[in-house]
Amino acid sequence: MEVNMSFSPDMDHIDEYEKLFRRLNPPRVVIDNESCKNATVIRVDSANKHGILLEVVQILTDLNLIITKAYISSDGGWFMDVFNVTDQDGNKITDESILDYIQKSLGPESCFTSSIRSVGVKSSLEQTSIELTGSDRPGLLSELTAVLTHLKCNVVNAEVWTHNTRAAAVMQVTDEETGCAITDPERLSRIKELLCNVLKGSNKSRGAKTVLSHGVTHTERRLHQMMFADRDYERAESDGLDEKQRPNVNVVNWYDKDYSVVTIRSKDRPKLLFDTVCTLTDMEYVVFHANIDAEGPECYQEYYIRHVDGSPVKSDAERQRVIQCLEAAIERRVSEGLRLELCTTDRIGLLSDVTRIFRENSLTVTRAEVTTRGGKALNTFYVEDASGYPVDAKAIDSIRQAIGQTILKVKGNPEELKQGPQDSPTRFLFSGLFKSRSFVNFGLVRSYS
Repeated sequence: MEVNMSFSPDMDHIDEYEKLFRRLNPPRVVIDNESCKNATVIRVDSANKHGILLEVVQILTDLNLIITKAYISSDGGWFMDVFNVTDQDGNKITDESILDYIQKSLGPESCFTSSIRSVGVKSSLEQTSIELTGSDRPGLLSELTAVLTHLKCNVVNAEVWTHNTRAAAVMQVTDEETGCAITDPERLSRIKELLCNVLKGSNKSRGAKTVLSHGVTHTERRLHQMMFADRDYERAESDGLDEKQRPNVNVVNWYDKDYSVVTIRSKDRPKLLFDTVCTLTDMEYVVFHANIDAEGPECYQEYYIRHVDGSPVKSDAERQRVIQCLEAAIERRVSEGLRLELCTTDRIGLLSDVTRIFRENSLTVTRAEVTTRGGKALNTFYVEDASGYPVDAKAIDSIRQAIGQTILKVKGNPEELKQGPQDSPTRFLFSGLFKSRSFVNFGLVRSYS
């Protein structure tokens, strides 16, 4: 079985004319903490090129900055934009190390193409990157991590999204014994084969895909690309989703200027601008002007776009596709379900054990962020009841007793829990097992050959 190996292009191959143009017209960055009462204002002027807006937004987003307002203009050979940003607590950015990093990443010392590799992008020379797409179902993450544990792979970092019955994940794994990337071709092929079998499950109507690489990747950008390629934006006639829950996306043509005008109204949340711009870029649309206002609970986005071929949206079918893809881009990261945060000393098989306990208590993971830092596992899970009912409070109590009250904490909206006198029928009965290390790989009973 073929294993796809991808490597990033060498910077020396960047077009010499573009490099010369940038040297003659270096980017200029102004960071202003005085003119706006409640936000830091960042102004960026630079030579224009396709994708530059995404690169700037990605740098700001990867620093966990909140963009409350933005004005973008890139009509012609010059790119000019203004961002009002705050930290996660709504305060101005005063940390000198962050301000200095923004200057170096966006200013004349940098080339956006190179700086983009250093922000939120992890070199996989010491890790093997696994990309997975397939049909979502309860317990899927538990099954996948059980297989990886059985194959002596340690999950170091991972991000999992689910949307519209589809699931996508990007995982960085290492060899259990050496702590390094897995390079043996036969072993890589075996990993790919078994993970593909799990992803396919009993659903043969939609495909499953597994890609292994030692390249570099921006996880969230890849997840958008993977789900877009998997057509998660295609909806069934009766998908049951309330229209009021969807973002309000509209696309009209401004014929006098040959633009298509895209307007989006939705509930505001972190990284919303990145998700929208990422999708427009991957669909090969160029943003010429944009206005963003996210100072309240709702975010308003307005984009003036053309396709890279210079034309506005040409047909109603294309217009509908743009609307569907932007809706999907916004919905993928919506934090559905109860938020659980886990912080403990990392060890081999931890993720497999935790997700198995979720599965045994009838919880399904709708989104997950798995990080290992300094020997500590810092994981966030969004979970729902597998049957679609509110999460049972007793199930959460049972899970926390199994994992540890101080290790796993409930965040967000604990009132979403169902308070009931009855015991959960799938209450976890083996709480003592978690604190020991003698686990049974329940997910590996069936044959994968």
